[in-house]
Amino acid sequence: MICKLEGDAPIFQCVPNFSEGRRTDVVAAIVDSAREVERRGGVRVIDWSADTDHNRMVVTLLGEELPVAKAMLAMARCAVENIDLRKQTGVHPRIGAIDVLPVVPIRGATFADANRLAQSISQSIGNQLLVPVCLYEQSAHPGKLRALPAIRKVVKQLLQNPTDGQVLPSDYGPTTPHPSAGVTVAGARAPLTAYNIDLNTQNVAVAEAIAADIRKQRAVIPSLQGVRALGLFLDSRNCAQVSMNLTVPAASPMPAVFNYVAAAAQRLGAEPTLSEIIGVVPAVSLGNGSPEQILWHDFRAEKVIESWFDA
Repeated sequence: MICKLEGDAPIFQCVPNFSEGRRTDVVAAIVDSAREVERRGGVRVIDWSADTDHNRMVVTLLGEELPVAKAMLAMARCAVENIDLRKQTGVHPRIGAIDVLPVVPIRGATFADANRLAQSISQSIGNQLLVPVCLYEQSAHPGKLRALPAIRKVVKQLLQNPTDGQVLPSDYGPTTPHPSAGVTVAGARAPLTAYNIDLNTQNVAVAEAIAADIRKQRAVIPSLQGVRALGLFLDSRNCAQVSMNLTVPAASPMPAVFNYVAAAAQRLGAEPTLSEIIGVVPAVSLGNGSPEQILWHDFRAEKVIESWFDA
């Protein structure tokens, strides 16, 4: 049973991605740190998941501005204390222990409100935890990179090829990476859908080819608008996966993306076996299809963001 959020206060969604998905004690500690704040009211942990192959966990918070900020800082502190990127491996791209920290206006809140909250959290992480924070999406300053992949690329180049006098393009905190926690990317953004499709092949080249095709076609095929895609191999499942972010879910709902991936996979001698949704999704991402049609086997009503509010 879903315990719906009540009251008239502006509500935000915060979806931090942490670079840990294997050590269950650390995963639990990060979630528990948010639960401690939740017990005082004003914020709720509505979803969390961890993946061993990606070596990543994603937590979804819903709540009011100040409690969300407190819960996020508590999780960030726990992550910095327990995650060392120098020892971290996984198939998902990453540059930080708190890798990315999106803030989404959900009910009664504007992007300006979400930007204020994202910058407040970023300032706390930068000043208190000494982790440099780069702002992205709606929070990016004029003249700076907005897209997460572009920021990751620049930061990785600086980390791999350090040059005297070269500094990180951080907006808060130090201009050099934290020794163990790296760099965090944070900012206000619109809702997106984190969507993975497993294939019945061990050949990662199939998933890589499908992802490359999506990146090539997304500018010309309306149903692929805003889809970011990678092809990965999952050791734990012994299969290839097309891992995606649907950044414009109204334009690229999951059924349309699933059909495109299925057709592309079939041409390469493979087919989808399941859809995996990380976090929660806006209802519009379901399009006109059903969970069954996209092989979303573990669908639950609470995975749809609107289910947490009265109509």
